[in-house]
Amino acid sequence: MRSPELEQALRGVALRVTRPRLAVLAALRGHAHATTDEVLRAVRDQHPEVSHQAVYDVLRALTATGLVRRIEPQGSVARYEVRVGDNHHHLVCRACGAIADVDCSVGAAPCLTPSEDHGFVVDEAEVIYWGLCRACSAAPSVLPTLDSPAERGTR
Repeated sequence: MRSPELEQALRGVALRVTRPRLAVLAALRGHAHATTDEVLRAVRDQHPEVSHQAVYDVLRALTATGLVRRIEPQGSVARYEVRVGDNHHHLVCRACGAIADVDCSVGAAPCLTPSEDHGFVVDEAEVIYWGLCRACSAAPSVLPTLDSPAERGTR
């Protein structure tokens, strides 16, 4: 399956057009915030000969050129997305790990102005909002019950 748009994207960052690169980009287009394993499964559905190492190498190259963005919320494996260049942020569910995109909270990129820039020229902000997705917040008792303040430290 040829995709002139994906081929042009690769050429635009001086990468050779290869079957694994096209397959990884196509997989990421179809699955935002995909893990390496999810990308590998999607690629192998179309191209069973592509190795695990090839997918890692392609993800590294695509990330280095800016065609793909790597995010790694605390406690989560790395995830990849093709939505790049707009400095958007993410919502992460503490219970199920679902991730959703959210546009800048206020104004234009870099979205947030630090209280002190320490001489840095800020060009990007990375914000992760944590909470419960709709499904998990509706489910009873999705998070462990926290000890009451009186019980803390008594064990």
